[in-house]
Amino acid sequence: MKKRALISVFNKEGITGFASFLTASGWEILSTGGTFQYLQEHRIPVMDVKTVTGFSECLDGRVKTLHPAIHVGLLAKRQDPAHLETLEKTGFAPIDLVCVNLYPFLEKVHAGLTHEETLEFIDIGGPALLRSAAKNYQDVIVLSDSADYPEVMAALKEGDLPQDRRKILAGKAFALTAAYDGAVARYLLEESLPAYLPLSLKRFQILRYGENYHQAATLYCHADNPGAFAGMQQLSGKELSYNNIRDLDLAWKVVCAFGLPADGTPPLGEADLDTIVPAFPKLPPVCCAAVKHNTPCGIALGTSLIEAYTKAYNCDPVSIFGGILGCNARVDVPTAKKLAELFLEIVVAPDFDEEALDILKQKKQLRIMKAASSPRQTKEYISVDGGLLIQDTDQQLLEQWNVVTKLAPNPEDIADMIFGMRAVQYVKSNAVLVAKNRAALGIGAGETNRIWAAELALNRAQRVIVATAAAGTDDGAAPRVMASDAFFPFPDVVEAAAAAGIKSIIQPGGSQNDQPSIEACDKLGLAMVFTGTRHFKH
Repeated sequence: MKKRALISVFNKEGITGFASFLTASGWEILSTGGTFQYLQEHRIPVMDVKTVTGFSECLDGRVKTLHPAIHVGLLAKRQDPAHLETLEKTGFAPIDLVCVNLYPFLEKVHAGLTHEETLEFIDIGGPALLRSAAKNYQDVIVLSDSADYPEVMAALKEGDLPQDRRKILAGKAFALTAAYDGAVARYLLEESLPAYLPLSLKRFQILRYGENYHQAATLYCHADNPGAFAGMQQLSGKELSYNNIRDLDLAWKVVCAFGLPADGTPPLGEADLDTIVPAFPKLPPVCCAAVKHNTPCGIALGTSLIEAYTKAYNCDPVSIFGGILGCNARVDVPTAKKLAELFLEIVVAPDFDEEALDILKQKKQLRIMKAASSPRQTKEYISVDGGLLIQDTDQQLLEQWNVVTKLAPNPEDIADMIFGMRAVQYVKSNAVLVAKNRAALGIGAGETNRIWAAELALNRAQRVIVATAAAGTDDGAAPRVMASDAFFPFPDVVEAAAAAGIKSIIQPGGSQNDQPSIEACDKLGLAMVFTGTRHFKH
């Protein structure tokens, strides 16, 4: 009896060569609908499945291969006498190979279709064929990926495909149907945290190593809802590492929090600010952020990229060495020339002037990334041993603008307070940030208590003031604003801020011990605003 293959593919890439090989090798091919017509047009001998099932497809093509003649032929064990007897009694022939890829639901789910149109891209027959064939992989070769055609053809030329490779192909088929079903479930489920979590993750890149050389690592992206990272294009430089990707992700999120003019994305919380903050001042549109070891070491705004970059660099000219730089605006020649003066791992931006790109490409090791869109994932996933922690992404800047002191901040300070709160949101807790002229001058990150974070931020800010005043790029005046990601349990932070010349503080509030901090501000002549929104980042 001839070997029999069933081919039904939406993506026709490579299928004519594979089908031609099978027929030349003496195989008989069954097919359905569009694939049947496609193979006929390419003069490849093929039988319509209805010649086997005796049943024409119906319901607008929803039912084609859902028939015992197909699935008995797939699931029958060739070494089981009872199964062979069933085949003989029914007259159904074994099917020895299934080549199927699925309707493009993963691509269409966010294509702007109506709900009814989207439902029609949910494949039923395809996953059923793959699952039946994969369950019986000892007797049936299952192909769900065109990249595997060459390997199977080479093996069949030599006689047969080994059992270990059949098993791997079966696993790939089940992985595909699991991801596919996960995408459908995510689309249909109304509850945001269901009892069973469906995820559709596709391998995007195998990495050379993880955080350290001895750790294996791979990047997966959501197949049904790829975020900004999957849309990034590497224009030059070395391959990205695990640590690069972590830092790159953060750098891009930081600058996009201040808006992405290229695609019209507004700054984080902009609509709330217009209604909550009195006389809210608009901030400069261009942002640069330097990231090192997954926390910012410089963030600044400007009316031009070179201005924003210079201020971000001045925040910590030591730590930026070997860091990642994010820009929310097109990189121009003046900025590229400055970037070329130091060692950076990555520069990411929405675009690059041609001459600027040529300048940066002269640094052969520098990874240059062009980002197509702002971050759009609404959930964050953190692994724990044996599971995942899942939470909504932190998209709320503030809930209120409550001036709790006798003194109110002036408009200049309000601008720096909004800048500071947006920036400190991306700094590891405990986090305190000192700001001046829409730039971070000192960042205290990852400390185990708030006073240490505040002291670190204030000390670093003082060093920046001294250095920039000596260089003639600053007036030498003390910074006026401090932003904190969480409340003050004691008045010690207020006292340290006042001693350093801070005039306005922005923090969430909400501590049982808020009053002593408020009283300390009133005594020392500081303004303080409570936002009602904490921004811990662990």
